[in-house]
Amino acid sequence: MKKAVATLLALSSFFVGFSQTNIPKSTWRAALQRGVYDLPFGLEINPKANGKYEVFVLNGSERLAMDEAYMVGDSLHIPMLIFDSDLVAKVSGNTLTGSWKKNRNGVWISVLPFKAQKGEVHLFAKTPAKTTKNVTGKYATYFYRAERKDSSFAVGILDQKGTKLSGTFLTPTGDYRYLAGDVVGDSLFMSCYDGSHAFLFRAAILPSGKIQGGLWSGISGYQPFIATLDEKAELPPPTALTYLKPGYESLDFSFPDTKGKLVSLKDERYKGKVVVLQLSGTWCPNCMDETRFMVPWYEKNAKRGVEIVGLMFERSPEIKISGPKIDFMGKRFGVPYPLLLAGTNDADAGKSLPALNKVAGYPTTIFIDKKGRVREIHTGFSGPGTGKYYDQFIEDFNALITKLLSE
Repeated sequence: MKKAVATLLALSSFFVGFSQTNIPKSTWRAALQRGVYDLPFGLEINPKANGKYEVFVLNGSERLAMDEAYMVGDSLHIPMLIFDSDLVAKVSGNTLTGSWKKNRNGVWISVLPFKAQKGEVHLFAKTPAKTTKNVTGKYATYFYRAERKDSSFAVGILDQKGTKLSGTFLTPTGDYRYLAGDVVGDSLFMSCYDGSHAFLFRAAILPSGKIQGGLWSGISGYQPFIATLDEKAELPPPTALTYLKPGYESLDFSFPDTKGKLVSLKDERYKGKVVVLQLSGTWCPNCMDETRFMVPWYEKNAKRGVEIVGLMFERSPEIKISGPKIDFMGKRFGVPYPLLLAGTNDADAGKSLPALNKVAGYPTTIFIDKKGRVREIHTGFSGPGTGKYYDQFIEDFNALITKLLSE
């Protein structure tokens, strides 16, 4: 009887595998659908063994690895588990048709329709005509926030080569990562998808040189914006948003790691060392960019007398819920330093660190000297998609660490 069951299971597995559609190594033009508009990005799909696939999302110069993709029947699942996100699409010849799904409270729901066409490589214009417009430069940008009846400021960095366009927008709490698109006539189009965020910019290039249009984000977000060429446009200092309240010069905390072990700056590991606190979250793409920088930096510099501690602010305060997400992030990026569950990423996040006036954004990086005193608090992160701003961040980071170590 056991032998017969084993044989049936083997045959079942054979036929399931046999019926699955196989996708060859290929590049696809993918798009999420926000109403009548496409939000395009590239996909690179490389087959592995046993119906598994290696998949990369292509956003301009970024080649972003997704988690291992797999077939279920005739549908391809492309997960980004760290963001509770999944592209699920039926494979039919050279097309993929399905949806972008997100997990909410343990339930997978459809977020936006998704489609992809094999062999296509364009984003917005398949064969864009030459244009007389060139939007390369730095822009003072204002995004209107209807819910607050005000606007937020950003610095736009655009680079146009022919009709191809790349760039990003820097805000006081982070950047819009890798945006890519086209200039078509007197209009520009850019987009980005990273498993968590989906951004679509559509705008007119006005005769005055200003750029005016809209930002479509996620499921239903929309913000009008206007950008003016201004090479002197700058954000407020990143050290001005979060600071110690009067009367404080240090931080005192005790937070658990994912196994429940409490970690404190008073622990022997941190005595007499320069410590960098990384206020982060597994839901935050900018935090992932900072972690990609922090991990190799720490591995190279820890022996100098520097420690890093990740303080994770998650959607749930429960270790049984947030712990696996933190562990997954740690494994994905090979994080060698402690990651602690510090609180939730809501309006009350600052209560976890009462010496701070507030937690204004993620990531926030706190630099502590050998005597345990907070010396600088830096809100936001200018990631690799920001070019020279990323280079400047690295230079400033290293200079500050060297200064603190020399004291």
